[in-house]
Amino acid sequence: MIGGSVELARITHNGRMTIPKKVRQAAHLAEGDVVTFVVEHEAITLRKLPGEDDAYPRGVQETLGEWNSVEDEGAWRDI
Repeated sequence: MIGGSVELARITHNGRMTIPKKVRQAAHLAEGDVVTFVVEHEAITLRKLPGEDDAYPRGVQETLGEWNSVEDEGAWRDI
């Protein structure tokens, strides 16, 4: 909860969602930030990686075809 409110997001048919603006602001998330998802039982924690820690996921990204297409880059650019 952010400031006592609940924020919702809907997952699209291809697994994408937009992080609500209030959540992005509260977590200080900005374009180009890298986040991790930690799954524990049925809870998911989203964590922002500090700038210097994003070299590994950026390197791995090149091996993941689903993150490496022109279409995905265009789709994610404005989110």
